[in-house]
Amino acid sequence: MVYYRIRSPLSQVTDEHMDGYITAVSKALGEPLDMVSLEEYLNSGFALLYVASGGSEGYFLEIFEKLRAKHCCILTSGESNSLAASMEILSYLKKHGGSGEILHGDVDEIASQIRALRNAHRAMAALRGKKLGCIGAPSDWLIASDCSADKVKEKLGLDFVRIPMSELLAEIGRGTYEPNEYTEALRRQSFDKNEIEKALCVYGALKRTADRYGLYGVTVRCFDLLDTVRSTGCLGLSILNDMGVYAACEGDMPSLLSMAILGSVTGECAFMCNPSRFDTKAGTAVFAHCTAPTAMLKSFCLNTHFESGIGAAVQGTFGEGDCTIFKCEGDLSRYFAKEGVILDMPFDKMLCRTQIKVGLDDFTYFLRDPINNHHIICRGRHAAELDTFFRLLG
Repeated sequence: MVYYRIRSPLSQVTDEHMDGYITAVSKALGEPLDMVSLEEYLNSGFALLYVASGGSEGYFLEIFEKLRAKHCCILTSGESNSLAASMEILSYLKKHGGSGEILHGDVDEIASQIRALRNAHRAMAALRGKKLGCIGAPSDWLIASDCSADKVKEKLGLDFVRIPMSELLAEIGRGTYEPNEYTEALRRQSFDKNEIEKALCVYGALKRTADRYGLYGVTVRCFDLLDTVRSTGCLGLSILNDMGVYAACEGDMPSLLSMAILGSVTGECAFMCNPSRFDTKAGTAVFAHCTAPTAMLKSFCLNTHFESGIGAAVQGTFGEGDCTIFKCEGDLSRYFAKEGVILDMPFDKMLCRTQIKVGLDDFTYFLRDPINNHHIICRGRHAAELDTFFRLLG
């Protein structure tokens, strides 16, 4: 990671002192911060502007026109009037059409702020120019789950592609797939081998379709497969997610968009699931679905698809630990990000096959103003990173 430094020529702060501060921040961050030239700073996707002292404002004015298009992440210290100068600079920046923010606090807090900003910038760069595909129409019951292609294109530079269901069915008819570590792990499961092979052929068709259109992620009207090919998309979507292709059920475009954002921001696999049961007194929520990425699971086996009782689906167990629950509107107008703790849970035959119990301290959002049904869960505590992403998105 890199930074560009400005300071007053009259400043008494020494190079040794400034380098010591950068070293402390680098240690808290866990990676080096390298000083670069102005040109290198401007050409870096994400970089810090280190205001090392008071009196830097005049030099900032000299370079302002070059900085106008860049979100300025202004690194400050608590010495040499660094903070005071940074506040004056940020005020000028915002009054004249620029954008930015001040990073200030102890070095651990600053490191946390830097990580969140870096991950948000990386995610935006990763999403720009990518395509998300929807195979078939959204499922009939997704009456509130719509997407605005124009809004998403405007804000993220991300495109939606509509693909007819007939195209996927023709691919499934080829009855082939390319074996890999994920298909072989599923084939070794103790389950009806014919059902596994049918499900893996669905995977092959989904993978070839995603490759043909150059998709960053895909969702499919998967319940149509129950009648047409007597199988499900559960294993196929699980494998795609394991391979880094975001994959969602039921033609749900807002959920696919949410998966792509969550995965791009955090670098984690994501589980698309239904909120199934809340115990507000105990402070627990149960989420479930039939298509979890196996990379997220402590262990798994295969079972039938829950609603239909046919095909093959992932029945997995999560290990305990922190998690983040996320969902955004299909026009990016609002989002929900909440951290919780994964708790142990016995299998409940009356829920979808992979089940996760999460300890939560508040259910107001879910019960009063939810963003549709499906929500996305990943491991780790990432609410601050998602907050930063949407703040920068504007």
